[in-house]
Amino acid sequence: MRSATPKVLHDICGRSLIGHVLTATRKLGPEQVVVVVGHAREQVVAHCAEVDPGARTAVQHEQLGTGHAVRVGLAELGGRPDPAANGSGPVPVVDGTVVVVCGDTPLLTGETLRRLAATHTADGNAVTVLTAQVPDATGYGRIVRDESTGAVLAIVEHKDATEAQREIREINSGVFAFDGPLLAEALGQVRTDNSQGEEYLTDVLGILRGQGHRVGAAVAADHREIAGINNRVQLAEARRLLNDRLLERAMLAGVTVVDPASTWVDVTVTFGQDVVVHPGTQLLGTTHLAEGCEVGPQSRLTDTLVGAGARVHTAVADSAEVGAGASVGPYAYLRPGTRLGPKSKAGTYVEMKNATVGEGTKVPHLSYVGDATIGDFTNIGAASVFVNYDGQEKHHTTVGSHCRTGSDNMFVAPVTVGDGAYTAAGSVITKDVPPGSLAVARAQQRNIEGWVERRRAGSAAAKAAEAARVEAAGADTPAAAGTAGATTGTEATRAAGGAGTGNGSDDGV
Repeated sequence: MRSATPKVLHDICGRSLIGHVLTATRKLGPEQVVVVVGHAREQVVAHCAEVDPGARTAVQHEQLGTGHAVRVGLAELGGRPDPAANGSGPVPVVDGTVVVVCGDTPLLTGETLRRLAATHTADGNAVTVLTAQVPDATGYGRIVRDESTGAVLAIVEHKDATEAQREIREINSGVFAFDGPLLAEALGQVRTDNSQGEEYLTDVLGILRGQGHRVGAAVAADHREIAGINNRVQLAEARRLLNDRLLERAMLAGVTVVDPASTWVDVTVTFGQDVVVHPGTQLLGTTHLAEGCEVGPQSRLTDTLVGAGARVHTAVADSAEVGAGASVGPYAYLRPGTRLGPKSKAGTYVEMKNATVGEGTKVPHLSYVGDATIGDFTNIGAASVFVNYDGQEKHHTTVGSHCRTGSDNMFVAPVTVGDGAYTAAGSVITKDVPPGSLAVARAQQRNIEGWVERRRAGSAAAKAAEAARVEAAGADTPAAAGTAGATTGTEATRAAGGAGTGNGSDDGV
């Protein structure tokens, strides 16, 4: 994988490779699950404890082959793990059926494992191997069968196979069901005289067959289920296959996915009926889309609940709730803790964080709402900012119901705007506004005539201003009134300005 992350911890569709495998094995209803770990075991053990607390782990200190790994696992199952022995010595006997799976096969399903176990029990096999017919068997162990009866004779690893055996397209998946006591007995007879110098688990089949025990096979319905992951290319292929599987399941359940090729979902995402998902959408984590809602295009929702009939268009949401019939976007960002009430709106270029917005309330344009509670049926004017951070701590703003706030408002927290209150455009609200009041918090406008011509003389702005003044003066002066001694409007303004400011101190902006 060329990665600092252990292979089995790489993620596809919101779950690690080993997480997918553990989920599949739990469909068997096993009495015990043991994960045999080796490389970067501290990370793997911690991860397994998080995703499947009931699973046990056993350490294979040296990677001496698949047979040796199973020996280590049986020692843990038998209650006699011995790290110093590293899986050597007598193999503990475990009663019942022992199922062995690989930790890097994320596409393996619980249904396939149940079919394997059922075949194993029904046929009375000592061992049953899960096989598959594949287009390219390079690198896989080949299933060698009796040409007359079709019985499984052996599994030959690719490096040890003859040219004739390499033509075989039926491969070993690495997934087995064993009779527990017979497995323990056969593992004690496995040798290491092969090209790898390792204990091959596959040799157990030949040993048991040689003892007259029945060796069977269950063929996977889809060979892609058994695909192992060994590089980033295979990881991407598995991600696409699993994503297609998830989307197909959703579509068959009544979800419209406009373009499956550009839509990505995690395994933990859930849908109601008649949901529409537009192209370029990513649905991650525990996101749930309720009945009749519409998401996308170009949206990413993580751990977000979208209510029935809501519309999320070109937006990013993380750990947010969007109420029934609400509208989000385009180009909105809902950060953790955002809760939009029914039929509310977070519009174009609106960012919200840790904010509760009431029913029917609208924040339509170009605003930041952080650490706030807004009541029902309130309208927040464009370009409003809820100023929640003083450089050290976050503070809360409360805006009541049925309020109307003007454009370009700053709400400097902590502050409360009462029910039914109005605020004027351009206001900086630093004090509480009583219910039903109009708050005006802005400086009185002062026009300094002629400032541009004096302070930016020669600029394009000064020339435009002078031309406008001349044009205005000409429109206001009768044609016959012009004399050589008259001053222009611009000159008169300059004279007035000079008289009023003295040293020019009033010219500042």
